[in-house]
Amino acid sequence: MNLKHISREEIEQLQKLSPFELKSKLIELAGEHEQRTTFQMLNAGRGNPNFIAPTPREAFFALGGFALEESRANRQWDPELVGVPQKNGIAQRFRDWLGRHEGEPGVELLSRVLEYGIEQCAFNPDSFVWELADSIIGDHYPSPDRMLVHNEEITKRYLMQELAPGKDLGQYDLFAVEGGTAAMCYIFDSLMLNRLVHRGDKVALMTPIFTPYLEITELDEFAFEQVHIQASGTYEDGRHNWQFPDSEIDKLLDPDIKILYCVNPTNPPSVRIAAESLQRIADIVNTKRQDLIVITDDVYSTFIDGFESLMGAAPRNTITVYSFSKYFGATGWRLGTIGIARDNIFDELLAALPEEDKQALDKRYSPLTLEPRSIRFIDRLVADSRNVALNHTAGLSLPQQCQMLLFSAYCLLDRENHYKQQAQALIARRFKALQDGMQIELEKDPNRVGYYAELDFLIWAAERATPGFIEFVKANYEPTDILFRLAEQTGVVLLNGGGFEGPEWSVRVSLANLRDVQYEEIGKAMIAAANQYAAEFEASKT
Repeated sequence: MNLKHISREEIEQLQKLSPFELKSKLIELAGEHEQRTTFQMLNAGRGNPNFIAPTPREAFFALGGFALEESRANRQWDPELVGVPQKNGIAQRFRDWLGRHEGEPGVELLSRVLEYGIEQCAFNPDSFVWELADSIIGDHYPSPDRMLVHNEEITKRYLMQELAPGKDLGQYDLFAVEGGTAAMCYIFDSLMLNRLVHRGDKVALMTPIFTPYLEITELDEFAFEQVHIQASGTYEDGRHNWQFPDSEIDKLLDPDIKILYCVNPTNPPSVRIAAESLQRIADIVNTKRQDLIVITDDVYSTFIDGFESLMGAAPRNTITVYSFSKYFGATGWRLGTIGIARDNIFDELLAALPEEDKQALDKRYSPLTLEPRSIRFIDRLVADSRNVALNHTAGLSLPQQCQMLLFSAYCLLDRENHYKQQAQALIARRFKALQDGMQIELEKDPNRVGYYAELDFLIWAAERATPGFIEFVKANYEPTDILFRLAEQTGVVLLNGGGFEGPEWSVRVSLANLRDVQYEEIGKAMIAAANQYAAEFEASKT
C-alpha cells in the first residue's frame, strides 16, 4: 500500500529540510488522517514534555502574593498605583507572612528556601528576601545584568550538584539566558565577534547531534568546516550503542580544530557519553589540545543518575549550557544558563590576540568601561547579547530568574531525589511501552537516558527480513518514506534521524510528550508500516 498524497520525488526534496521543518508536512498529513478516522494524531516529534514540576511553581505564585502585599504596604498614591517592596526588615515580614500562610501550596518550599539561603549560603536575610520579592514583581532591569547575585549562587550550587558532583571548580560564573537556544546564539556570535574563531574555521561536532548545531555552523557568517565525531559504536549483536570509539575521539588531536560541540546526554540517541570516553576527551583537552574550545549542552543530564559533564572534566576549556526546559516541563519559561569557570582559556585567548584585534575590540567595548581589555569573555557575552549599545538593559527578566532560583533550590532541597526518581521512572515506562509495541527488547544500558529513542529501521529489519529485502527497500524508497507512511496512514509523527547526522534510515521518537499508553500504539504503528514494506517486497517477486 503506497502513499496516496505524496510522491517519492516530493519526499526526496522534503527530506532536505531540517527535521523540525519537515515535521510541519508530517503534521499536515497526520492531521488529514485524524480527520478521516477516529485515530488521534500522535506527535512524538517534539521534545517538549507533557509533565511539569508543580511544587516550585506553587512557591512562585505564593511568593507573588507576598511581594504584592509588600508593594501595597508601600502605598503612596491611589489604590491602583502602589510602590515597590522595601528592603529594610523584609526578611522578618516574610517570616511573619509564611507563618500566617502555613499549609498553603508553595509555602513550605519558600520557608525552606529562606532558611537554606541564610544558613547554607550565608546570605544577608533582608538582601535575599528583597531580591526574591523585587524580582517576582519585575520592576527593575536585571542588576547585575549577567545574573542576580543570590540566584547565581543557588543556581550554581544546583548545577554543581547535577553536572560536576564531587568536583571543586573554584570560582564559577553564570549568565542567565532565555533558554538553551539563546545560549547557543550568544556563544556562536561572541566567539566570532571576539575573534576567538573565524569564518571558515574547522570545528568538531559529536554526532548525531541536535540539528541547529549543524545548521548554524553552515550559515554564511560562520561557514565552519565540520568534522564529525561519530557515535558509531555497537553492541556485539550489531545494534547501535551510540558511543564514541577512541578512533573518533582522537580526531580532536587535529590542531586545526578550534571548537568541539557536544550534547551530553546525546540528542537524539539519548545516551550519556561513557565515562571512559569522557575521560579520553578530557585527557586530550587537558594535555595536547589545551587551546580547544569545548561547548557542552547538558540539558538532559538530570534524567540519569551519576552524570558528569565535561564542565567538571575539563573546566578551563568548557562553556556549559544548561536549560531548565525539559526536566521541569518549562520550555515556555525560556530558562537557561551559560557557565564558565573563572580560570579559563577564553580570557587567556583574548589576552593573546594580536594588537590590531585588541584595538578593534577596544573600540567595540569602550562605551562600557575605560579599560575594555579588562572585560572578561562571559561579560562580553552579556554585552554582545544586546549589541553592546544596549548593555544597560541586558539580562534575563527578573520573574524568569526568580522561577529559575526556585527550580534550583527545589532540587537542592530534595535530598531523597523524589522528583528525579519520578521523572526518570516516567520516561522508563514510556520507553518500555514503545518496545512492547514494537515487540522488541533493547539491551539494558547504564548510559541510556531514554528521553528520546533513535531507532534504525535497517538494523531492525535486518534481524527479521528475508534475503533481498534491505536491497529492495533502499532501491524503492527514500530513507524518510516511513515517516510519511506513518503520518498519512496512522497519524503518528516522528522525526528523521538522518537530519541529526544519524543513520539515514533511523527515526527519532520523543518519549516526553504523549501519554504512556500511546507509545505502545506508536510501536504497533511502526510494526504495521514495516509489514507493509515486507508485503510489497513479496509482491515484487511475483
